[in-house]
Amino acid sequence: MSSPGLRERKKQKTRWAIQEHAVRLFVQQGYDATTIEQIAEAAEISPSTFFRYFKTKEDVVIQDRYDELMAEKIRQAPAELAPLEVIRRAFVDGFQAITEDEMDQALQRAKLQLSVPALRMRALDNLQDSIRYLAVPLAERLGRPADDFRCQAFVGACVGAMINALLAWANDGGDGKAALQLIDQALDVVAKGP
Repeated sequence: MSSPGLRERKKQKTRWAIQEHAVRLFVQQGYDATTIEQIAEAAEISPSTFFRYFKTKEDVVIQDRYDELMAEKIRQAPAELAPLEVIRRAFVDGFQAITEDEMDQALQRAKLQLSVPALRMRALDNLQDSIRYLAVPLAERLGRPADDFRCQAFVGACVGAMINALLAWANDGGDGKAALQLIDQALDVVAKGP
C-alpha cells in the first residue's frame, strides 16, 4: 500500500483534529449540548469546513478509518488463507495498527454510541454500509461479484461477533489487549459455534 501524499495527510490530520475536539466536547458538556459551531471553534476551523469533512454531527462520532484499514488488510492477506482467517487477521492486524491515542478516542466514541440514542441509531444505519464495504475485497479474493450475498452474510456474521466483542470491551473500560482477545474469541464462536 503506498503512503498518502501530503495533501491527503493534511486532510486526514484536519479530520482527526475535528473528531478529537468533538469527542472531547461531547464528553465534557454532553452530545446534545455541543454545537457544530463549538466544535469548529475548538478545532480552529469554520463551520463550513466542518461540513466538508463530516455531513452531520453524528458522523463526527460514527465515521472512522477502520473500514478502509480492514479492507486493505483483507486485500493483503496471503492467498492460501481461508475466509475466516482472512477476516480474523484483518480485524486483529487492523486493531493492532491503531495508536494508543486512537484507541482512547475509539473507546470514548464507543461509549457515546452506547449512551446517545441518536448515535446508536446512526451507528446501526452505518453498519450495513460497513458490511457491504468489507465484503467487496473478500468477494474479489474469491472471484465473486462485489455484491455477492454470501460474502456479505459472512462478513456480517463476523462484524456482528466483533461488535459484541467491542461492546464488552467498552463496557469493561477499554483495555486494548482485552479487545484483541475478545475479538479473537468472538470470531472463534463464528467458526465453531458457542
